[in-house]
Amino acid sequence: MLPTAIVQGGRSAWKGPFFVAFPNLRKALEENIAIKTQARSCTILPNFIGLRFLVHNGKDYVPVTVSQDMVGHKLGEFAITRKRFTYKHAQDERATERAFRRLWARGFRDG
Repeated sequence: MLPTAIVQGGRSAWKGPFFVAFPNLRKALEENIAIKTQARSCTILPNFIGLRFLVHNGKDYVPVTVSQDMVGHKLGEFAITRKRFTYKHAQDERATERAFRRLWARGFRDG
């Protein structure tokens, strides 16, 4: 993981870390329920360790469990917003090979 603004000093010291006051934080600690949030820019504080968050990624809420290594990072760093790109195979290999053989037999002519 890359260091965030707190480690690098991107935010001024007198302001402190950016965080959102979660009203149901105490209830989440006691009953071990997930906190649903869209605050991706919220800095993870040491008292968040062990909590479960549902962080919005633009479409869904991604579950994030906070551990010791995450302190100082942002919640949004652990909820990926982009899907992995994959090529879709419309036909299986045999169908593609049959189509190619038909084209080869016709000499790649239309018709």
